[in-house]
Amino acid sequence: MESSVQFSNVALRPTRSNDPQAIGGVVPLRTRSKSHGRKSSVEIAKIAAIEDAEDEDAGLRDARDFKHKQSFSIAQILMLSYQSIGVIYGDIGTSPLYVFSSTFTGPPNRADLLGVLSLILWSLTLMVTVKYIFIILRADNDGEGGTFSTYSLLSRYANISNRDPREASMIRMERHKSNELGRSTKNIRSTLENTQFFRTLLKTIGVLAVSMVMADGVLTPAQSVLGAVQGLNVVKPDIEKSTVIGVTCAILILLFLVQPLGISRLTMVFSPIVVVWLALNAGFGIYNLAKYDYAILKAFNPYYAFDYLVRNKYLGWRSLGGILLAFTGVEALFADIGAFSRHAIQISWLGYAYPCLLLAYSGQAAYISEHPDAYSNPFYNCVPPGWLIFSLVVALGAAIVASQAMITATFQLLTQIMKLSYFPQIKIVHTSKDYHGQLYVPAANWLLMIGTVLVAAIFNNTTSLGNAYGVCVMFVTFFDTCMVTLVAILVWRIKPYFVFLPWLAITLLDGTFLSSSLTKVPDGAWFTILLSCLLASIFILWRFGKEQQWFAEASDRFPTTHFVKTSDEGRLQLTEQFGKKTLSAMEGFGIFFDKAGETTPIVFSQFIRKLVTAPEVIVFFHLRPLETPSVAPEERYHVTRLAIPNCYRLVVRHGFMDEVITPDLASLVFEKVRHHIVLRALDREGENLPASATGFDATNPLGNLAHLNNVSKGSEKTTVAKTAEGTSDPGSKQAATPSRSSTTSARLEALERAFNHEVLYIMGKEQMKVKPGTNFLRRFFLNAFLIIRDNTRTKVASLDIQMDKVIEVGFVKDV
Repeated sequence: MESSVQFSNVALRPTRSNDPQAIGGVVPLRTRSKSHGRKSSVEIAKIAAIEDAEDEDAGLRDARDFKHKQSFSIAQILMLSYQSIGVIYGDIGTSPLYVFSSTFTGPPNRADLLGVLSLILWSLTLMVTVKYIFIILRADNDGEGGTFSTYSLLSRYANISNRDPREASMIRMERHKSNELGRSTKNIRSTLENTQFFRTLLKTIGVLAVSMVMADGVLTPAQSVLGAVQGLNVVKPDIEKSTVIGVTCAILILLFLVQPLGISRLTMVFSPIVVVWLALNAGFGIYNLAKYDYAILKAFNPYYAFDYLVRNKYLGWRSLGGILLAFTGVEALFADIGAFSRHAIQISWLGYAYPCLLLAYSGQAAYISEHPDAYSNPFYNCVPPGWLIFSLVVALGAAIVASQAMITATFQLLTQIMKLSYFPQIKIVHTSKDYHGQLYVPAANWLLMIGTVLVAAIFNNTTSLGNAYGVCVMFVTFFDTCMVTLVAILVWRIKPYFVFLPWLAITLLDGTFLSSSLTKVPDGAWFTILLSCLLASIFILWRFGKEQQWFAEASDRFPTTHFVKTSDEGRLQLTEQFGKKTLSAMEGFGIFFDKAGETTPIVFSQFIRKLVTAPEVIVFFHLRPLETPSVAPEERYHVTRLAIPNCYRLVVRHGFMDEVITPDLASLVFEKVRHHIVLRALDREGENLPASATGFDATNPLGNLAHLNNVSKGSEKTTVAKTAEGTSDPGSKQAATPSRSSTTSARLEALERAFNHEVLYIMGKEQMKVKPGTNFLRRFFLNAFLIIRDNTRTKVASLDIQMDKVIEVGFVKDV
């Protein structure tokens, strides 16, 4: 089979016709073409007849389609580290405002203060630094983070998930061979792959984790902004509650209104605020340690943490629900890795945020040890004289910025679940050409805004919101532990018995905090759990419906030869299993739209089977988005020929900043197909063409095509004459076989004739119907899926093409 040729739309360069790497300035992406050597024209015709009977390689197995982790220079990593401070650490960085007040119910004695401080310091060290910074951040899926990305990573190394057949070639599977794994690892993988319960459990964990982060994404902005505005009570104690709520809602709306600016622009304002905030906390901490009680640093000894829990028993365990607030936001740290990179987050945490927070909590404890009543408002009470107003202003700014971590995480996670068909495709905007993972999702932004404003207005105080806060964080961190443990075994290939003890230690830590946080469920945590379960139900419902849709479409996923063939008379007809009806000819140039595409577009198979007709020239148009801002024009288009006469496939690989669907799309498709036909003729019969075939004019690429067409027609006469002279048997069938050149000429004429007559953009509008006899439960879920699907489908009117040339072909599938 002839190789498909990648070509450019730049001017053709003078080249030698026997150089396949340089013909027409084209560099083939794949070089599998067969050389015809010194074959006669009759032998070439035989080869043509054989090769025309099959579709050419569509070039869909291309490494460029796979997602690749973006690499950064040292300067870019340092810039991302600075940006991450303004996005990721707003939440975890503002915890010094309320951790001690949320943990103690009365003025603490020195022993309890030491114990709580030790728990805070070691929680930051073990839960954030060791667990996330050093271990979990390494389990990214080609640069993407979050629990669901970890599930995606596992599904590439183990057969635990179904995939959209149309996009199968865009996923890089890296399943290790069985002989490369130890016996225990093979047993674990086999159990996961062959047990429906475990496959469903992993899917549910991944979806629940996404849902819980999003639920916190609704709660966190309301909590942080409301807490910041309530800080005005320090300056004006008699401020009315309605004023506080009104200002909070106004700030929240403003915060979401600026999201379209993108992360890079937002961090120009946000990062300096958080940098100054953390610096203030560190500075105040050093001041309080030096002035009041530097001996409190004994809390770095973990003995005091255990002593506190042993002495206080049940009350000590309950107080962990307040201590865990010291690291809330850590789940966003992993989810936001796609926007900043692992190295940038590690540098910003270890080099700045972590030491600042250790000093902040130590300094507050030093002040509280001498002034026990200060626990009720630890940050403001511990501010040195003369710094209160400035600290209040910076704290207000930092608390508002704290929302950004969860907003950004929501955008990242929503994009991930859309890629794996757990949510309808909605608009995603890439906000940076330099950092590919920085995203903005308009629909999610406005829904989050509505949700946070309602939550702030309904709960109306931070105490109520605080009761709803923290449970989802602990569930997500526990899910992350379990998922990354499987990654260590199946992806990193670490022996299970080496993984067991670290997993057990971290799981016990997660479980202890989780069990304590669950005591908040009756007081408000039920809200985030209910919201996350509702979101998870929608995600799983959509995935269930999509899988049923894929099964229903299986009858259309075959090569073109499965549906239509050329009869002995040279006319197109349906194959035997579809009735062998002869297709009527429809003049015109038909462009059949498809998504990523694997074989024949469903709309085409439905079109010819239902209407029993086909356009004179057919082009299957596939779009393949790449994780890059732009694709060079010479690498963007890839044309191949199919077994049906005058039928071609055009695969367009484009970046997220490229404009592909334009009003002149038909002209572009015509030129690319025409270019391919001529270049393919040159590649096969370059030696049969006269020397003038290489006389290209670098300033006139369209003239080159006309010139090559004339050369091809002239060569046809020469080749046919040679064929007649070289045949001794007058009755030989070979003598009547057309040469490749004559076929090329006919294709060019048909292409031009069809394009000049009429251009049609043909799209499918698939309707789905539940099969009769379906049981009640399955019918209920499918109907719910179909309602969501019908209200989220992309409208044809949004395409920037000539609407008077668009045809929507409707058809029905049973599910």
